[in-house]
Amino acid sequence: MSDLGNKEAGLQSFGVLTFAARPATQALASHRESCWTRVAGVQTQANSPFRDRPEPQGVYAMHVLKSPPSGAPALVLNADFRPLSYYPLSLWPWQDVIKAVFLDRVDVVSTYDQVVHSPSFEMRLPSVVALKNYVAQDRPPAFTRFNLFLRDAFSCQYCGSGDDLTFDHVTPRSRGGRTSWENIVTACAPCNLRKGGRTPKEAQMIPYKAVRRPSMYELQDLGRRFPPNHLHESWLDYLYWDIELEA
Repeated sequence: MSDLGNKEAGLQSFGVLTFAARPATQALASHRESCWTRVAGVQTQANSPFRDRPEPQGVYAMHVLKSPPSGAPALVLNADFRPLSYYPLSLWPWQDVIKAVFLDRVDVVSTYDQVVHSPSFEMRLPSVVALKNYVAQDRPPAFTRFNLFLRDAFSCQYCGSGDDLTFDHVTPRSRGGRTSWENIVTACAPCNLRKGGRTPKEAQMIPYKAVRRPSMYELQDLGRRFPPNHLHESWLDYLYWDIELEA
């Protein structure tokens, strides 16, 4: 059978792939061995537009897991071994990862202890994979709700609040303002209501930073300020968060 035929046969058997169950005592021991890493509040860069605001209060915690996270997703790296995305973190379901391995689209960098198998196939689940073909990161970012919030660090651009967030047209639509990167900012509902249909000068409410379209690199860098709550230990060598770890 040709290599393509072997791959097709393997993919057709995915419907009966199952997890190799681990003894409950082993799973419990693995859970007990997982550790909590205490992480201080997000650090503000010296040149950040938020440098004059108070630092976020409270402490974030990242749970570094020794056992696979729920659903056993794999961290996906670009061909340069950097994550495709930090926020949301580039994770693929294990089913998609296995298919990508069969189709020779990724290299397996690290694996979990868990195994999937069919009557004629067995494989340890990948925990980290790298694309074989580089995906360019210099394309313009899509103008989406999520990317806009990320550009503005999930904070109101008039008062800095992170609660009850919505959008505001800097130049009101009634004054000819467009719905674009250059005229939309994140605003909390009270500030949005207070500004109303006025210009920033009329309302004496000036956004914290210049309103413009970000680059993909800028969004990636901003995403590093928001680490997820749970990380597998095999991912840590490929992730670099803009946070301070306590000893």
